[in-house]
Parts: sequence; C-alpha cells; structure tokens
Amino acid sequence: MAKVELNGSDTLTTAISHAYSATVPAGATLHVAGVAARDVGGTTVAPGDVQGQIASAIDNLATILGERGAGLADVARLTVFVSEHLQVDLQVAEDALTGLFETVPPVSIVGVSRLRYDDQVVEIEAIAAL
Repeated sequence: MAKVELNGSDTLTTAISHAYSATVPAGATLHVAGVAARDVGGTTVAPGDVQGQIASAIDNLATILGERGAGLADVARLTVFVSEHLQVDLQVAEDALTGLFETVPPVSIVGVSRLRYDDQVVEIEAIAAL
C-alpha cells in the first residue's frame, strides 16, 4: 500500500496547522494546499490586494514546488480561492496569473466568503507532476 508523504516547508512559515503538500509516490504527483500570501514570519503580504496576493502566493507555490524538485511549469492543476465581494475580482485574479506563468495551467477561480487569515483574500491549491 502506498504511503502519502506530508511535506512542510524548509523556507516558508511554520506557523500553520497543516502541511503544505502531499507526495503520492504511486501517482508521481505533488498535491499542494493552503498556499497563502504570507511571508517567512507568517505575516499576510499585500493585505486586501488580490493581484499582490496572487503574486505572493505564486512565489510561495514556486518555493514549495522547488523544494520537491518541480517548478511552475510542472503544475497540472491550479485552484485559486478569492474572498472578495465582486465577481470582477475573480477576473482580476485570472489576469494576475497570466503574467506569472509562461502558460497558465488548467485553473479554477472560486469566490468564497472568507479565508483563514486576517486581510487574506487569496489562497491557492495545486497539483504538480514530479
């Protein structure tokens, strides 16, 4: 039976209550969840700013992928949660992704009522090929 390996981060804040990703050997994929726009001290970056938080969260995602031998080009699936009141903010999130990926992977952008941290308006999940 395959064993799922839960991964933290050697670089990002450890002030969270969950792993950043899970490696599933049989599937040769990396599942990443709960990536927020947080600095190494755990402070929310770009409070209330969808574009700024997308950029910071993608930087954090790239760090997590890099620690496992992958990169943004290896992302096979991306989910972006946006906690804002206007549907246009979902388009703002999509537009922000375009400048951060050479080719944006399949992505779902989902509006939610709130996210975990104060001033947080973006959270990302990803599945990457290893």
